[in-house]
Amino acid sequence: MAETKTPTPMFPVVQGGGSLIVAWQIKGKKVVVVGGGEVAAGRILNVLNADALVTVVCPALGLNPEVAYRVAQGQVTHVPRNFEPSDLDGADMVLVAVDDPAASSIIWNLCKERHIPANIADVPPECDFYFGSVHRDGPLQIMVSTNGKGPRLASTIRKFIAKQLPKDAGRAIESIGRLRIKLRQMAPDVEDGPKRMKWMIDVSDAYSWDDIGGLTDDDMDNLLKYYLSGDVPSLNVLKGLPDGKDASDIDLFDGSFGFSVGA
Repeated sequence: MAETKTPTPMFPVVQGGGSLIVAWQIKGKKVVVVGGGEVAAGRILNVLNADALVTVVCPALGLNPEVAYRVAQGQVTHVPRNFEPSDLDGADMVLVAVDDPAASSIIWNLCKERHIPANIADVPPECDFYFGSVHRDGPLQIMVSTNGKGPRLASTIRKFIAKQLPKDAGRAIESIGRLRIKLRQMAPDVEDGPKRMKWMIDVSDAYSWDDIGGLTDDDMDNLLKYYLSGDVPSLNVLKGLPDGKDASDIDLFDGSFGFSVGA
């Protein structure tokens, strides 16, 4: 009897039970943190790194050294008392990190009534979102999430991934970001979008991480001269271009043949 083969799916198979991992932009938005202990300190650092406006609600005696430091430095606004419902006024996000399950649930329910996204530490059912284990290198952020099931394992996996990354990956990303800004200024029209995208892909594929990270502003300006033709020069050619000139202005030497080309 012939074996029946299971057909290969035409599209990706749905894997339920996950979370939607997104880069949440909270710059300039009000984040209320209830609590001032070690867990709160980690939450506060996370949202400060995202340029949020942070308000910490906690009696002064409940602040650990790190949170007390951020209060003293003016990095956060401190409300030195226990939580009150009015603390939610104007909040865009609420993070609760207190050792009081009953009080935490009350805050969670208040947030639901006001449609404010909230995270209640160590209580997965009372969380609109989770914090993962994050590797940070300048603009590069890599998050590993176990959907609240194994934070310690997430940290181990994150460290493993970080060791596999190229050295100075963040510096290369900063450079490619500056080049994209320059290119968009040079070719700002919407119809230029597909060509911009293709050329940036070609540039990213043409050079190593170290090469990209080492590009100076002069290098980028010279590189942009190739955009209209859609070409990407070798690094040796790019570095050989005098400021203010392009490939048609100079002799390019190919050592394998022993003579100048393009003269």
